[in-house]
Amino acid sequence: METLPIGVVALGGAIILGLAVYAGWLLSKLRHQTKMQEKAMNAAIKQRNEKIIESVDVIAMATLQEQCDLSEAAIRLYMIMDHLQGEKRVEFPERFPALYELYDVVKDMPRGDARKKIEKRERMRHDMERMKAESRLQQAIHTELEEILAFTGAKMTPVRTLAS
Repeated sequence: METLPIGVVALGGAIILGLAVYAGWLLSKLRHQTKMQEKAMNAAIKQRNEKIIESVDVIAMATLQEQCDLSEAAIRLYMIMDHLQGEKRVEFPERFPALYELYDVVKDMPRGDARKKIEKRERMRHDMERMKAESRLQQAIHTELEEILAFTGAKMTPVRTLAS
């Protein structure tokens, strides 16, 4: 009769040991899967950031070469750079205050078809406000555009910038 309880205990111990080994194996598999997902997510973030940075380079370069006006650049750069992730994430208002100030001035002004629908006097008022802000912030923005190109590691250098 005493061999039965020892056998039951041995069988119970073997079952517990088997379950513990299986749980350890599952945990190991989960850790591996989590690491793989993290790597895939980091690769996707890096690829997305590279595309964003390429667009940022083009806009900054075009603006320095006077192919894009300052207001349009401020809007586009703010909107695009807001989507950078990970180590490339930028607090735009703190890092590029002149661009952000211009963005803040023009962000609510109608553009495109909406601009065509407002009356001429209102359009002229918006234009004056925009031009004053652009003129006042021009030098600081050009400096910040150079900083953006340095931040992104731009492969190109501007052909022509405004004189200081």
